[in-house]
Amino acid sequence: MPVIKILPHPEYAPEGKTISAPAGTSICEALLDNHVEIEHACDQVCACTTCHVIVREGFASLSEMEENEEDMLDRAWGLEPNSRLSCQAILSNTDVTVEIPKYSINHAKENH
Repeated sequence: MPVIKILPHPEYAPEGKTISAPAGTSICEALLDNHVEIEHACDQVCACTTCHVIVREGFASLSEMEENEEDMLDRAWGLEPNSRLSCQAILSNTDVTVEIPKYSINHAKENH
């Protein structure tokens, strides 16, 4: 079972966290199943960018990015070349390290 190392994030994992999840699981699903309450405003259907993560290690082991994810990522805050929507990034048998960006584009949470 692959291990996901979550780098420290002030809200979701203040001290960082290490979890494991079965191959074939999305990063978002794995985080939520392990009490890392990452935002996922569209309910994991690739219709927003609130579950954006930056994959610091293991990027190439994840499922290939489809065009709709690429299009959505263009709207993500803090986009980097190794960014993924965690709801679309499916784990293989390789460990990954992810960083959850400090901000996301979520008008409801920001009270707009």
